[in-house]
Amino acid sequence: MHALRSGVRAAAVLGLIGAALLLAQDWKTATTLPGVELEGLSPAGQTAALKLMRARACPCGCDMKLAECRIQDPGCSYSKGIAGIITTNLKAGKNVDDVIAAVEAAPISHPRPTKILDDPVDIPTGGSPVLGPAAAAITVVEFSDFQCPYCAQAIHKIAAVMQAYPTQVKLIFKQFPLDIHSQAALAAAAALAAHHQGKFWPLHDLLFANRTHLARNNILSMAASLGLDMPQFTRDMDSPETRKAVERDEADGERAGVGGTPTFFIDGQRYNGSIEMEAIRPYLEAELKKPAKK
Repeated sequence: MHALRSGVRAAAVLGLIGAALLLAQDWKTATTLPGVELEGLSPAGQTAALKLMRARACPCGCDMKLAECRIQDPGCSYSKGIAGIITTNLKAGKNVDDVIAAVEAAPISHPRPTKILDDPVDIPTGGSPVLGPAAAAITVVEFSDFQCPYCAQAIHKIAAVMQAYPTQVKLIFKQFPLDIHSQAALAAAAALAAHHQGKFWPLHDLLFANRTHLARNNILSMAASLGLDMPQFTRDMDSPETRKAVERDEADGERAGVGGTPTFFIDGQRYNGSIEMEAIRPYLEAELKKPAKK
């Protein structure tokens, strides 16, 4: 995300494109899906279930099909719930039209609208990595996880926001490694260790570009490639102080209502919309029109 360091950014984009293409193939051809009980269905029933899940969009707002969401976000209750409706009805002998009708009738298929901006909350940001001018009128806080596919997809979107508002928006990064990602906590500690040497954003870019390869040795190689003082980096990465700093960020996120990643706050208000420029721009413009804080 860091402005726009061309070499690291190009590597990150190419890595993300490659990962996206692989995932696109997985969900379209997979014959099993996480959390989906296909056992008990005939071969024709399994084919019908998978066809429905590859064709129908998940209502959680992720812009993915049900099958894709099951693979990329196995914790999603929406795709799991609707998959259960599909398989249960097919096992009961319902035809495809009846299954679709059952899905349509289920409340989970039509979640209630969410406020785009929640009421503001206080989020401590002292010492956190910052991108953008200190005097920027708008502060965007991101809670993120270096193994999270959605966080990786958000990089170029938030970078576009920073490019469009170079003097008006600053981005503050907060660590929120999820338990389902086994290497996310180590990556978070590594990022903060790099922050001690003024290299948070370059390592941030490399970690996301290699989010499926975050073993310790790989992280150390990334850090070395940035010219960091490696004995100091290793000490900082493994220190109790760094672990506590990650835990503080997580606690700050939990108090603010963060349950997944990435989660963004605009001037303390949780933003529940798309990070695409055309979606977020009206809310940024509205913030800029507010009286300056004293």
